[in-house]
Amino acid sequence: MDLRLTGKNAFISGSSQGIGYAIAKALAGEGVAVTLNGRDPVTLAAAVDALQHEVPGAVVAGAAADFTVAADVERLGEVLGDVDILVNNVGLFEMKAFDAISDDDWRRYFEVNVLSGVRLARQLMPAMLERGWGRIVFVSSESGVDVPAEMIHYGASKTAMLAVGNGLAKLTRGTAVTVNSVLGGPTYSDGVASTVEAIALQQGISTEAMKQAIIATNRTSLLERFIEPAEIANMVTFLASPAASATNGTAVRVDGGVLTTVL
Repeated sequence: MDLRLTGKNAFISGSSQGIGYAIAKALAGEGVAVTLNGRDPVTLAAAVDALQHEVPGAVVAGAAADFTVAADVERLGEVLGDVDILVNNVGLFEMKAFDAISDDDWRRYFEVNVLSGVRLARQLMPAMLERGWGRIVFVSSESGVDVPAEMIHYGASKTAMLAVGNGLAKLTRGTAVTVNSVLGGPTYSDGVASTVEAIALQQGISTEAMKQAIIATNRTSLLERFIEPAEIANMVTFLASPAASATNGTAVRVDGGVLTTVL
């Protein structure tokens, strides 16, 4: 299928590694000029260089920003120029007991996971509407629907992200701008990989054995394995394309069947 994305411009938040990087790579492979983002300029520069090598001929740039700092996000809007595709991917996650989650933790999670997308959409969406075409994709999580007891602050932030995406879509009526969300399931991103490797080392078992032990506890996963970042990226790329013109205001599941028991 020709996704007709050649010549479009995309900004992907939190894309120096993991799911964000996979999304940038998939879009670049379709001829999209992509701008990667990360907090650390050195790591970001390495990611830009890596993507240019992995996708020969790709137009790749980098824009450093710390999404816990509102001024950094405002500055991004000033330097990015016209963006056809905005992917709100940046996010924090951790496992933490509810009574140990401080007010500062709650604020930080909503600052990064929710307000980053709000601020970017506020800056970039008006021009999309004026031009008559654009795509905004929020990378949410199945945890936003089935909130995990050990990550309530994370799940709540992902629920809020879904609400923002649904509300923004209502502002696109009668245009070729769409706003959608992707509900990812357990994905073997760089952050998850580091955590799994650390736990495996502590328990004296192989990383692969640890992965299998973790996923085996999720009885609702039809995949019975972790999702690969590229599998999330494939759906985001489709939603970002003209081929998904009739999909708007929805949350698309790429969860491996994790939500099969949830209405």
